[in-house]
Amino acid sequence: MRGRPHGLVLFGLLWRSMSDFSIDELVIPATPHAPSWPDFVAVAALRNLVEAEGFGTNALNYSAAELLPGWLNPKYDPKRMFVARVEGTVVARATYETLLDANDDHAWLGVQVLPAWRRCGIGTALADRVEHLVGTENRHELIVYTVSADTPGERLTAPIGFGSVPQDNAEVRFLLARGYRLEQVERGSRLALPADEGVIRRFQADAAAHAGGDYTVHYWSAGTPPRWRDDLAVPYTRMSTDAPTAGLTEPEDVWTADRLVDEETSRGSSPRRMLTAAALHEPSGHLVAFTQLSVPAERERSVSQEDTLVLREHRGHRLGMLLKTANLEYLAQESPGHPSVTTFNAEENRHMLVVNEALGFVPMGYEGAWKRVVPAEK
Repeated sequence: MRGRPHGLVLFGLLWRSMSDFSIDELVIPATPHAPSWPDFVAVAALRNLVEAEGFGTNALNYSAAELLPGWLNPKYDPKRMFVARVEGTVVARATYETLLDANDDHAWLGVQVLPAWRRCGIGTALADRVEHLVGTENRHELIVYTVSADTPGERLTAPIGFGSVPQDNAEVRFLLARGYRLEQVERGSRLALPADEGVIRRFQADAAAHAGGDYTVHYWSAGTPPRWRDDLAVPYTRMSTDAPTAGLTEPEDVWTADRLVDEETSRGSSPRRMLTAAALHEPSGHLVAFTQLSVPAERERSVSQEDTLVLREHRGHRLGMLLKTANLEYLAQESPGHPSVTTFNAEENRHMLVVNEALGFVPMGYEGAWKRVVPAEK
């Protein structure tokens, strides 16, 4: 749940000599009319350029208006942003994200630098800034997600044995030099639309037969219906504990119905809409699985596959396939004409990758999940 809905978190290296830059914390604009809105727009453009550079596609682009709601919910999702400027122009940014629990010692960090301003110390200075903040708040588990474009040469394999990144890539060398260890590799995949209706229906029928009469699929495109808010908060929480995290050992991120409402209210200001498909376990009367698609208003832009989770105790019934096919059909009904759907999965999450591959998703790039443990001071 952390990082991907609001944009990839990257570390960038530096490419030309320039010493006159400033770093300050960005005041997140409450609205597009706030004084800091132009800087936030510049940050969104920076994010999109770096992602397109790493993945070779602009399918992951988000507008500033789409990104803003994710930065306006400090009650449940505290995060800060720092920007580097050269002659008043934003050329790089750093992000610092934590959980609400003051006793948790994790922090999610990231730095992005425009290609024209690399190798002049800006990325290092921003990394130093957020890592210093980690120290002042007594946090010890530092996590970074960064795209690694495919290049020839030796590979660095994740310790779990699934996935690798190019050993000589600039971001890999940068993170290794700062004491980070590669823990996991995530695959970015893309499904061209319109999907093959015959394939979708065949897999959906097969999944429905395996699920049997105990499970029914329900859909919504606005806020979660009140009667299911408590239910949906459970798999939202389980995303932090049940999804594969390799050696990251990410902490539990607790969701409640109130937090869900708060998140959906904040998200209501975004031009995007969320399509949700969820599986109801009829004998218990509770939702036990869900999947979501984040849909931009413009039909020429790609759709983002957000979280998908089946509670552990209800796995083995092909609910993941049932819900993914159902939501793709829902998308075709509610908002046809988009060129593709993009998604991210851990390389060791073979079950979900098999589902995606069967539906026609193909790899578009990879990102490393890195961790650094800072020993506590004695």
